[in-house]
Amino acid sequence: MDFLFSLERLGMKFGLGNIAALCDALGHPERAFRSVVIAGTNGKGSVTVLIETALRAAGHRTARYTSPHLVRLEERFVIDGREIETEALREAVRTVQSAAESLIRSGVLDAPPTFFECTTAAAFELFRRAGVDIGVLEVGLGGRLDATNIVTPIATAITSIDLDHQAQLGESIEAIAREKAGIIKPGVPVVCGPLPTAAEAVIRGISDARGAPMIRASDAVQIVLRGPDRVDVRTITRSMENLTLALRGGHQRDNAAVAVAVLDELVRQGIHVPDAAVRVGLTRAEWPARLEHFTRGNIEILLDAAHNPAGARALASYLQEIGWSRITLLFGAMHDKDVLSMLDTLAPFCASIVCTTAPSPRARSASDLAAVAARFAPQVEALEDPGAALRRAVALGRPVVAAGSIFLIGPLRDILR
Repeated sequence: MDFLFSLERLGMKFGLGNIAALCDALGHPERAFRSVVIAGTNGKGSVTVLIETALRAAGHRTARYTSPHLVRLEERFVIDGREIETEALREAVRTVQSAAESLIRSGVLDAPPTFFECTTAAAFELFRRAGVDIGVLEVGLGGRLDATNIVTPIATAITSIDLDHQAQLGESIEAIAREKAGIIKPGVPVVCGPLPTAAEAVIRGISDARGAPMIRASDAVQIVLRGPDRVDVRTITRSMENLTLALRGGHQRDNAAVAVAVLDELVRQGIHVPDAAVRVGLTRAEWPARLEHFTRGNIEILLDAAHNPAGARALASYLQEIGWSRITLLFGAMHDKDVLSMLDTLAPFCASIVCTTAPSPRARSASDLAAVAARFAPQVEALEDPGAALRRAVALGRPVVAAGSIFLIGPLRDILR
């Protein structure tokens, strides 16, 4: 594990060369199970969990791989609904470490693989050892050059396209769409959530060129709202009424449509997923820190992993839906995020903002964030320690909404639990 975390200093490195070499040295564990790959700016983790939960309820031996984690690395690797045991993870990482060091000695690799490349290889190894039938894989960043893209999936999905990670993916919606569309494989169906017109045109062009059927989730799945988070779900072959969605918010209804459309594509390939299993996936999926409610004394607290402008818009929509106003926003963000846009979106709901420094070397300081936030709320404070910032936000006596970075939300959730 020391080896694995030492790789974090190497940062990101795009390309499939390292993961291809690792998988070859390991005897191709990524081929030991069928895979479904989920990309997108936002929502890809939620869709991953919804699909995996439904497949497990249908009786399949499943696994899911997501990132980043909230508190513990083990959260990224889930087999049959349970996080991997630490010792099993250590054993898989030892195997990956041995393969990586051998590849460096032989000159196949000229530098160590990255942290994400090694965790991805470890996921494949863990899933092979567990005899998994289907693995649902969340893309880390982008798609075309992401380590997860080494697999040949049986279905793919692109949940959303918006501006985020522009330094890595490009400055335009079209450029970002092109990177996300890199997961599309010849003949493999791709399900798309709501997309900007320009992004949809790019993705349709690539899917047509590769002979990959492109399915709009909104065309394949009808979700009728009956009340807050209660819906009817209908497709050509399914009709499920009065479901209370496990994941809250209007954007999660869009994610549910993507998940159901993917599951229907799997059924067309002969994979058994009855209505009862889909119902379990939509109503019992567990995905923490996504519009998750807590209380501290008589103060309501909402944690959300919104970390970009699109996520902030989804959070604002939910706050409007539940009628929250004059909140205290507890905010922390990374250096590379569009803080101005996020705060501008959330400001109409804020009576005060408490800024803090997320526990990450990439985090923007509380004081720096407070300088930006000062133009958006009459009361702005800066407290470096997230725990102290949480206590202060609660002490202000208003509903608290914590957002801005998953690196902040994880530790806050640990405190609240």
